[in-house]
Amino acid sequence: MTDPTSLPNFPPPPQDRPLSGRVLDALQDLQMNPDLDKEGDVAFEARDQKLFVKVVQGEQFDIMRVFGQWQIADSLPEDMRVRLDGCNDITLGVNLVKAGIAAGHLVLAVEQIVARQEQPKAKLQIGVGLILQALSLWHRNVLAKSRAEQGLDPQLPEGAPEGTEVGPWLSIGTRGASAQQDAPADGSDGREGDA
Repeated sequence: MTDPTSLPNFPPPPQDRPLSGRVLDALQDLQMNPDLDKEGDVAFEARDQKLFVKVVQGEQFDIMRVFGQWQIADSLPEDMRVRLDGCNDITLGVNLVKAGIAAGHLVLAVEQIVARQEQPKAKLQIGVGLILQALSLWHRNVLAKSRAEQGLDPQLPEGAPEGTEVGPWLSIGTRGASAQQDAPADGSDGREGDA
């Protein structure tokens, strides 16, 4: 029999729980099989892709970084400029996603502010969806740009909606590839002003 004078052992209210615990709960609710890895990040799977959540605690609010990294396949173009242009398109065009290349890996990340009393489930769903969408977009753009630079048809992916076009890409700008060929030799775009 327990001591009737002792206080019950209830879990702390959500606003007093660290964000990493709330992230684990949200990922379990979403059936994404979360697990803490050796770096203290939360690892999980979404649509057969391994992703991570890193929590950075602040004084007034926390930052939740949802990210993934993928080894770039040998079947993709080796031209680093084409690969980085694909990252630039993602960073410029997909509102919250940052993209980069590190040691032969594509790295995609979404960082969101999470208030102390906020449940992160909705933001996790948004972050995961954006990362997976950006992954697909990066692959499609890199392959299409490489083919276009070789003078080949960029080939739309199977099942693309009718009327879908490939490019112009944000990394090239609205003037397209012909503008790059016509650019002044000094590397400027011919317009006045500083970047």
